Amino acid sequence: MSNPYPMPRAFHIMTKPRGPICNLNCDYCYYIPKVQMYPGSDFRMTDEVLESFTRQYMAAQQVPEITFGWQGGEPLLMGIPFFERALEFQEKYHHPGMHIINTLQTNGTLIDDAWTEFFHRHNFLIGLSMDGPQAMHDAFRVDKGGHPSWERVMRGLHLLQSHQVEYNILCTVHQANALHPVEVYRFFRDEVKTKFIQFIPIVRRNNETGHQEGLELTHHSVTAKQYGDFLIGVFDEWLQHDVGQIFVQIFDVALAAWFGQQPGLCVFEPTCGLGLAMEHNGDLYACDHYVEPHYKLGNIMGTPLIEMVASKEQFKFGRAKFDTLPQQCLDCEVRFICNGGCPKNRVLTIEGEETRLNYLCAGYKAFFNHIDRPMRMMVEELHQHRAPANVMYRLAQERAAQEQRFVKIGRNDPCPCGSGKKFKHCHGKK
Repeated sequence: MSNPYPMPRAFHIMTKPRGPICNLNCDYCYYIPKVQMYPGSDFRMTDEVLESFTRQYMAAQQVPEITFGWQGGEPLLMGIPFFERALEFQEKYHHPGMHIINTLQTNGTLIDDAWTEFFHRHNFLIGLSMDGPQAMHDAFRVDKGGHPSWERVMRGLHLLQSHQVEYNILCTVHQANALHPVEVYRFFRDEVKTKFIQFIPIVRRNNETGHQEGLELTHHSVTAKQYGDFLIGVFDEWLQHDVGQIFVQIFDVALAAWFGQQPGLCVFEPTCGLGLAMEHNGDLYACDHYVEPHYKLGNIMGTPLIEMVASKEQFKFGRAKFDTLPQQCLDCEVRFICNGGCPKNRVLTIEGEETRLNYLCAGYKAFFNHIDRPMRMMVEELHQHRAPANVMYRLAQERAAQEQRFVKIGRNDPCPCGSGKKFKHCHGKK
């Protein structure tokens, strides 16, 4: 009898060879408490688990490009020899026509010349976790002794640059940096010299387990309005100067959606379930944000990986994202891009409904409505086989024409922007 839940052509597993063990102790981290799930463990992936995972993962993918995503905790704590063995196993189970990519997310504090030489030699893509300029970064990203980490991260960044290692930036948005979008963005653009940025909102439940339980959030968490305003601030700066030069993940995802394609990021897909997580001992979980007993699918040393990924339990987990959308989401004008956001953030109760609303709903709605016209303009350029970056020239022309109109307007005249306000209370203030 055939499996009623067919195997997806491609899926991704966030692989944690050192589990939740990390040399930092970031105040907002939800993953460090996972050590409680494995009492007595040394939290080191064995060669046996590594080889079994590599073999099964590569055999299950039905696409020519396979990405291994190494995460943590801090994966560099495994040492270079572990990753040399990982590459040996990848070569062992490699098939003709198969392209392998290795990505690794790190806090950057352990990077040295040996690591950067290894990354460069084997074409690793490094995700570097940074939260902006020094004061904003050091507000929460501290080590076990409470000492700041920014200077060590910057040293690691400079080593990546000097060894020509490809890197991008993962920036969490929280109470220490949410009010400074342009400063944060310009820091990454002008000082860090990155071309690729992810902005991840901190929305953490206030508990000791790191599980998705309870509805109260920690004081580090960004509010919906703050996150929406942050994205708008970054977008406006990017739209004026950097389209086609700097790539911000949520902007790329949005353009895909406005163009009529699937967003391509689990947070904004209609359903989820294709981004799983594997702990150091081979335990497989439905998602990195749901590494908790209820969402454990099994262990790759006892149950074939392909069976767990295509299991009834994982299908139901992924489908639940859509099935539990509140009516407010179903009726929303930006549902085509938002799709309710990540289920882990659904903590807001709605009168008359059993399902909960995403905590970031108001921020997402403000941001996606704000970018609607520029996105439509970029789609027009794409349909004409032109670069989306042309939107910068078009909008610059509009601003110049508008400024010419403003020259002739009296302070008490209606503002020509159509707001209905007097000019002195609208664009005249600027």
